[in-house]
Amino acid sequence: MGIAELAAVGAHLKQRRDAILKAWRGAVTEDPMLTTGASLPRAQFHDHIPALLADFERTLAGTSDGADVDGRDVHQGDAAAHGLHRWQQGFDLSEVTRELGRLNECVVVELESYAMVHAELAPDVMAQARRIWARQCADAISASVSQYFELQQIEATSHIRDLELALKAMRELEQERARLWHEAAHDLRGGLGVVASATAGLASPQASEQMRERFVRLLDRNVGSLSHLLNDVTSLARLQGGLEHRVLAPLEVAALLAGLCEEMQPYAQQRALYLRFSAEAPMAVEGDAVKIRRIAQNLVINALKYTVSGGVTVSCGPGSATDSDRWFLQVKDTGPGFHAGPGSQLAGAIEEATEQARQVTADHASGKVTHVDVELADTYPAPDDPREIRAVPGEGLGLSIVKRLCSLLDATTELQSEMGVGTTFRVLLPRRYGEAAAQP
Repeated sequence: MGIAELAAVGAHLKQRRDAILKAWRGAVTEDPMLTTGASLPRAQFHDHIPALLADFERTLAGTSDGADVDGRDVHQGDAAAHGLHRWQQGFDLSEVTRELGRLNECVVVELESYAMVHAELAPDVMAQARRIWARQCADAISASVSQYFELQQIEATSHIRDLELALKAMRELEQERARLWHEAAHDLRGGLGVVASATAGLASPQASEQMRERFVRLLDRNVGSLSHLLNDVTSLARLQGGLEHRVLAPLEVAALLAGLCEEMQPYAQQRALYLRFSAEAPMAVEGDAVKIRRIAQNLVINALKYTVSGGVTVSCGPGSATDSDRWFLQVKDTGPGFHAGPGSQLAGAIEEATEQARQVTADHASGKVTHVDVELADTYPAPDDPREIRAVPGEGLGLSIVKRLCSLLDATTELQSEMGVGTTFRVLLPRRYGEAAAQP
């Protein structure tokens, strides 16, 4: 089979890895159907692609000591991590498969170039190298897409839980209303007869003040939350149906977010919480003001909903020195941290991707390659969390809406959560969009 020759091919590819990555990024940049990664810094765009190449190199070299030539034991986790990151970064599924297809083309070109330079090689050597790459590339695409699809299923599961909780809340509302009307009918039987509705009961001069207060509390507690849930369901349906499109224009995001926080002060004050906005300076960017506002509003409402004491701080600013093409929107609370509930798996996936992205960036700076050797889908639920489960309708939907809006805006969602300290959501958005990205 030419074991030594295959190992030499692996060594050559290792030397050429940076050139392959450069060619791959060029191919992706020139592809008009791949726009989401344009504003990502190189380390985050490359994420686990170097690991996939390193796995191939290792497999070729490993054939000399009897290792599995398929390399299935080394690259499944790296490929799954790639799917996780692309989901986090706002790619759609077609972009995930298409960019891996561009990678396949670049590696094939490199193998063909090596074969032309080394014409003395036996034909079966390069044929075996191509077969190994074909298997690993196919498996990598499958693992990446499967991970991406698993995350979509997690979203769908959280939606079902939310709707089940909403139906349960509506049934409890009906039962409570029936019980109250039974009491009202008993109290008012002599003077009013059967009362037809809550409005009539409230309007009746013979209804006691205590009865009116109970009706008001019942209606206030349920009508607002159900109305918000219906709005979320409608919004999510439009996003999933492809009926929402971004409308890009110059905007001053600090003013936009300051105005939102000012409008939401009463919501925070009702809960005895602070709501603060912080920005170092005005910041002009290009973006969709309506959708950016919706992202911030959903995050702030969710943060205020689960924070018991302290409050929420909203901030924005330019990206880091290594990420100058993006700006950040951040919502930080002093709540219990994300844990069990409708949105916990979704939040866990974002948190896992955030931690890995930071590791990728750190490894990239030191010249290392980040490998992930485990399947990721089963790691998202938080194990043995001692806090009370607070499953409130709308949690999963709200986070899904944020994620879908971020995908529409080519934005990356990051999350850090610490038990008893709080949760920080950070959204990284492009400062400018290219012409091809104006009408996705």
